[in-house]
Amino acid sequence: MGCGSCSTGSCAPAGCKSNGSCLTGGCNKLDVYDWLAHMDMPSNYKPFHVVEVKFKGSRKEFYLNHENLYIEAGELVAVETAMGGYDIGHISLTGELVRMQLKKRRVNMEDVTKKIYRKATSTDIDKWQQAKGMEFETMHKARVLAKKLGLAMKLSDVDYQGDKTKATFYYTAEGRVDFRELIKRMAETFRIRIEMRQVGMRQEASRLGGIGSCGRELCCSTWLTDFKTVSTSAARYQNLSLNTLKLAGQCGKLKCCLNYELDTYMDALKDIPDHADRLETEKGIAKLQKTDIFKKLMWFSYANAEEWIPLQIDRVKYVQQLNKKGIKPPDLKEEVLEVNKTPIAKAPDYENVVGQDSLTRLDDKTPRKRASQKRNKKPKNASTAPALASPHPVQTIVKSPESKQAEVASTDDIPSRNRNNNRRKNRSNKNRPKPTV
Repeated sequence: MGCGSCSTGSCAPAGCKSNGSCLTGGCNKLDVYDWLAHMDMPSNYKPFHVVEVKFKGSRKEFYLNHENLYIEAGELVAVETAMGGYDIGHISLTGELVRMQLKKRRVNMEDVTKKIYRKATSTDIDKWQQAKGMEFETMHKARVLAKKLGLAMKLSDVDYQGDKTKATFYYTAEGRVDFRELIKRMAETFRIRIEMRQVGMRQEASRLGGIGSCGRELCCSTWLTDFKTVSTSAARYQNLSLNTLKLAGQCGKLKCCLNYELDTYMDALKDIPDHADRLETEKGIAKLQKTDIFKKLMWFSYANAEEWIPLQIDRVKYVQQLNKKGIKPPDLKEEVLEVNKTPIAKAPDYENVVGQDSLTRLDDKTPRKRASQKRNKKPKNASTAPALASPHPVQTIVKSPESKQAEVASTDDIPSRNRNNNRRKNRSNKNRPKPTV
């Protein structure tokens, strides 16, 4: 498996099996493409002194490069923390794009006060890896403590600081939770500083990652940063069935992708007439069954009738105007739009050189062979079947009863003849002289 940036296929892939938390940039978890990385800057250009550092999950923060260290994207650095000590993170962005990210997130330059201490040494990396290896066991022990105390909360993730002096526990809960006793017990058990941080369901799915029902990675863990509210009206406007199992995402909330095409549907719905649930005719009342928003078709049907009648939007509006005046058209079938016309087959503008257009070309050969074999097989009662007339006469030999008896007698004598032959061979073998040694 190659790295994706060359055709040799011999490079090692940058990703791993950490579901986007490996911080190597191979999982494409909230990555920003640095399109200025390979461009030559002016000779008097001074690098921007703020860099973006990425930590576990989707956490990104800005730090000052006050010592003007030469840092490239992907390098490990030791950075300042708010509560003392240091943390280890990857450089995710440098240069002028950081200035654009500050504007996008509405962060002022004066608010960036944390500094980069140094590039991570081998000792820092070993200590950081030991801390990351303790996270899984720590999370399960903390869950046991929370269960013993009977707290209505779910611990979803633990993030150790790079120097192993602090751990941040992320949890989800429906309301406020009094976890003071839990913090005391965890501090006694783990001997570190504890920080509890409550996150929403969507933030939890963003941190943990996963595969959605579409077969791709979750949008919130790869590129989506702002979570807009999603309501069931978005599903109604798009004519989706209100099935909570299909509309809910991995976080248990409505899928964020329901808002992706909502504006397009809202623009198309402007042409659809309102209050068109029923149309009155002389034949009866036709009720609306289905609406195709983009084709601008509406299907109606009468009571106790299986046939659906498709109508254009203009014709529906015209019938509505007639109903408002008290006029009833004789039948909607007079306004039927022919939507089921058989399309005219177009001649292909290419030549089929290979002759492999049909996907079932191999399946058609098997039944033909079986049919031919069945034809060639003789029936079991072929002797009793009447003979077919042939152009050449066939001579038949009629045997007398005496000749038939002679043949039966000759067949009965066969076993006795074989016995006599075996006796003669045994006698001849006895009379042979034995070889002398």
